[in-house]
Amino acid sequence: MLTPEFTREDYEKTARAIRERIHVQPTVALILGSGLGPLADSIEDATIIPYTDLPNWPRSTVAGHHGRLVTGKLENVDVIAMQGRAHYYEGYSMAQVGFPIRVFQVMGIKTLIVTNAAGGLNQSFDAGDLMLIVDHINLIGHMGLTPLYGPNDESFGPRFPIFTRAYDKHLGDMARKVAAANGITLREGIYICLAGPAFETPADIRMLRQWGADAVGMSTVPEVVTAVHGGMRVLGISSITNIAIDDPASDKEVSHEEVLATGKIIVPRLMTMLRGVLQQL
Repeated sequence: MLTPEFTREDYEKTARAIRERIHVQPTVALILGSGLGPLADSIEDATIIPYTDLPNWPRSTVAGHHGRLVTGKLENVDVIAMQGRAHYYEGYSMAQVGFPIRVFQVMGIKTLIVTNAAGGLNQSFDAGDLMLIVDHINLIGHMGLTPLYGPNDESFGPRFPIFTRAYDKHLGDMARKVAAANGITLREGIYICLAGPAFETPADIRMLRQWGADAVGMSTVPEVVTAVHGGMRVLGISSITNIAIDDPASDKEVSHEEVLATGKIIVPRLMTMLRGVLQQL
């Protein structure tokens, strides 16, 4: 009999450690991607828990990921926000990448809002755009790298979950409404997840574009897979921090520093988006 990397008791143990420190019952979880950590600074009456204080919780090792949980109120909604996430390329297993989502599910949280910094593949996009994720291509999952690998825990979800509507239509409509009311350009598209950490070659970019992807990144999909398997509804928004380079003769450069810098510029608009959605909740 195969043994899962984590058991429900592992998730329960971490959930108890969180509950002992916080004074709210979060109903919405937020994951803040590269350069987007300042969004958590807007949470009122906040309690901050470093990841190092939580059993089994994966530590963030990437610049722009603070590595702490922030709980409190945002637009009068009790929220829990991850300032930084774990990535497969950091050396974590997919079970570890999905671990926080399982803990949120054990805590009774039903809604996940996930953000990321992504490269723009769609040639009509500009750096600094926001993109509503309407679907994803789980490239690394098709190669066997998935949080659902191994024995299935039926208490979370079925062995063969359906992902026809991974991103909640109602939450997406809320985001569209908020963008229109605030004059924010909200692109829509398909996000593709690669393992990283190397940025893509121009040939990679041309291939991914032909596959129908509009933005590319190194996160989000494993978390969404875990969330949907456990019955959570998901809203996903990508910050287009750079436009992917598809010509090897180009003199343009892409760097993580550029991603972080553009992320800071995007933060006010993304904050408006998230606040507006939470108001509707």
